[in-house]
Amino acid sequence: MNGGRAENLWPTLKVWGTEFSNSLARLEVTGGNGARLDTEAGGAALTEMLSSVGAAGGTVYLVGNGGSAAVCAHIANDMINMCRLRASTLHEPSMLTCLANDYGYEAAYGRVVDTLCRPGDLLIAISSSGRSPNIHGAVAKARDRDGQVITLSGFAPDNPLRRMGNLNFWIPSSDYGLVEIGHLFILHHATNQVR
Repeated sequence: MNGGRAENLWPTLKVWGTEFSNSLARLEVTGGNGARLDTEAGGAALTEMLSSVGAAGGTVYLVGNGGSAAVCAHIANDMINMCRLRASTLHEPSMLTCLANDYGYEAAYGRVVDTLCRPGDLLIAISSSGRSPNIHGAVAKARDRDGQVITLSGFAPDNPLRRMGNLNFWIPSSDYGLVEIGHLFILHHATNQVR
């Protein structure tokens, strides 16, 4: 036993790495109309969207819960540092608790987006399950404000978030760790392309 867990219940690092690689190999990318895009075309579209927002002086907002919020914070740092993009997460603790207290947790992110998002700004919405109502609310407000939306999700192929963006990345895995690392991998790749 290791930390209360039977050692044979957890895959080896090599096995888990293979599972990650297989999940990325099955990555599906779709456009706003639901049409499937080649993975490389999807990656290029993501990079182009980031570059266009930067060239227009717009802002990239990133939203997620839990581990996905951590992915957002990491990528916002890289966007500011490496890409020189205006980028911000929506989960600043005092603001989030204020808005959740006043409007409910499901409406908090949407309230921030409704206040800050300008036409042409970009929202990157991340949810492993694709079923988080507060993330859906943020996406709806970004669309209302004529913003662009990129979604990253996993788990079930019919998750609602997967159909809500102008560009959608879906990782076919039900493992939180693999999905979150996959989202980070995709966004890292994009930030490496934007100069």
